[in-house]
Amino acid sequence: MEYAVEINNLSKEYETGFLRKKRVRALDDLTLNVRPEQIFGFLGGNGAGKTTTIKTLMRLQFPTAGSARILGSDISDVKMHRRIGYCPENPYFYDYLTAREVMSYFGELFGYDRATTQRKTEELLTAVGLDEKDWKKQLRKYSKGMLQRVGLAQSLINDPEVVFLDEPMSGLDPVGRREIRELIAGLREKGVTVFMSTHILSDIEALCDEVAILRGGKLTASGNLSELLSASEGVRSLEINVEGVAADAIRDEIDFIAGAEIMAKPNGATIQVADEADIDAVLQITRKAGGHLASVHPVKQSLEDLFVRTS
Repeated sequence: MEYAVEINNLSKEYETGFLRKKRVRALDDLTLNVRPEQIFGFLGGNGAGKTTTIKTLMRLQFPTAGSARILGSDISDVKMHRRIGYCPENPYFYDYLTAREVMSYFGELFGYDRATTQRKTEELLTAVGLDEKDWKKQLRKYSKGMLQRVGLAQSLINDPEVVFLDEPMSGLDPVGRREIRELIAGLREKGVTVFMSTHILSDIEALCDEVAILRGGKLTASGNLSELLSASEGVRSLEINVEGVAADAIRDEIDFIAGAEIMAKPNGATIQVADEADIDAVLQITRKAGGHLASVHPVKQSLEDLFVRTS
């Protein structure tokens, strides 16, 4: 199997309005392939079509045109859906169930016996970082982050070959984000394909092998993350870190250097210049003010730069 997920010319239109109805295209001829056993990052601004794509793949809504396959089967194949997992952006469960009861419910849906369901429940609730003291607490008493953890746990109870995660870090604190990042990285090591939508670019950079960026329902960039970043603009500028001098003490002279930008930092400053020839001028200004050079290194395009440029 060459691709775990295949999306071919997928489009989705909605009808909006009351008296004067009009058609809005949320997805516009999207074609995308995801290789097995990797973490794939799906990016885009609000309303770009990320959630629409995932919901269409999950058959929670139907495409206007195009087709998609998961694990070699059409998305309409019910049997294929036993082999995948899904955690929506805002997981919702019956408020008066406990986390244990939710996991038991999903375990029974997949035909597991009581002992297997109990074992998986304990393993997964521990893996997503939900405290054991909260396992028997009703979900109506959970925070958004706690509900997110339960949603992630239920998406993995059937040992899926492909798991779709829509904003999996939503509502999590920094410690929780780190725990879930480690969990997602562990899935790749087990051979699971992860299709992940998120606004947190640092998580994409830390986890993803390949990415796709949507804008207005259209694909604007896709491919290997490191190749996209290195091929887009290469070295954008040089960053010079100086110490022993305040930024305000040299700002006026730095401003005379075309394209230079200066930012204050504790006990020094960071100066970005567009050309290597400007380094000598910056050092001369710094030494004149009693400072000294700490480091010089190239600044390459970040994922944020790529995202802004293509969104």
